[in-house]
Amino acid sequence: MPPPVHRKLDFSGTSNLEEQSAPRLSVVVPCFNEQESLLELYRRLAGACRTCVEESFELVLIDDGSTDGTWAGITALATKTSQVVGVKLSRNHGHQLALSAGLSIARGALILIIDADLQDPPELLPQMIRLIEEGADVVYGQRTVRHGESALKRATAAVFYRLLDQLTDVKIPVDTGDFRLMTRRALDVLIAMPEQHRFIRGMVSWIGFRQLPLAYERQERFAGETKYPFSKMLRLAIDAVTSFSTRPLRLASFFGFGFGLLGLVGLVYTLGSWLRGYAVPGWTSITSIFLLMGSAQMFVLGIIGEYLGRLYMEAKGRPLYVIESVVREAVPAIDATTPRVDRARA
Repeated sequence: MPPPVHRKLDFSGTSNLEEQSAPRLSVVVPCFNEQESLLELYRRLAGACRTCVEESFELVLIDDGSTDGTWAGITALATKTSQVVGVKLSRNHGHQLALSAGLSIARGALILIIDADLQDPPELLPQMIRLIEEGADVVYGQRTVRHGESALKRATAAVFYRLLDQLTDVKIPVDTGDFRLMTRRALDVLIAMPEQHRFIRGMVSWIGFRQLPLAYERQERFAGETKYPFSKMLRLAIDAVTSFSTRPLRLASFFGFGFGLLGLVGLVYTLGSWLRGYAVPGWTSITSIFLLMGSAQMFVLGIIGEYLGRLYMEAKGRPLYVIESVVREAVPAIDATTPRVDRARA
């Protein structure tokens, strides 16, 4: 492996922004019903940022259609300090789209992605910046221990990441979430990717450049309950596989080919029995064959349907999300009657 290339980070500005207005660091945090952890989130994030870049940072907090006091808390922070940017989505769009909305707002030369539950420690930021200075474009957190999670969740997560690694055509590091620090050039490529069904950790892996892991122990939630129940985790897993692999479609082809051969063998047996004058026994065997082949066909159609449904959604060309308003200290709120950012533009 070639030796690390040490470089001085250029914090002078970002694309499409004047140098004077661009902070050195942007922290993007999707929030859904996180009112209990907002103050502690701000305290720890601001402390970690000041350690690295003094006051040249912004915290982009995205309210993803919360039903509690999350937006009120974000607005209060944004009106008191210039480092907080509040972004309110028009409804609940889901974690990955809320994160995409925040990334479109971020102005920093470096961008940190972190969840609001504080399971990923912001205090790792200095180590992540050090790896960026050594030549990395992306530094992703890789979990060694997951505190406060059930044995079932840890087991299913381990199986998911390893199965994903086997199925996808892009190498996606195991035991990683969205917690990562990236350079502006990596983010610009990510923003240019317009797909509706987003699996951002996989999309970042697809970008390439130099990406390095940072091992850490994941902590318990600071407050509240998990926003990723089993149904959402399953949906995310399906998005991950179908976004980065066509192997399930090949599996459907193998099923079709295999059961086609079985059907041909059955046909030869039936014709042979008829020619030799043997009666083909009863309906049980025939019914079993039909049920088996029917189940296989429905399974194959289900896989094809997942991909077809994604093609249908992409063909619509709808915005990824709708931003209702953006709040900054000493800057008037922006009413967004049309989407702030929706599709990549050539």
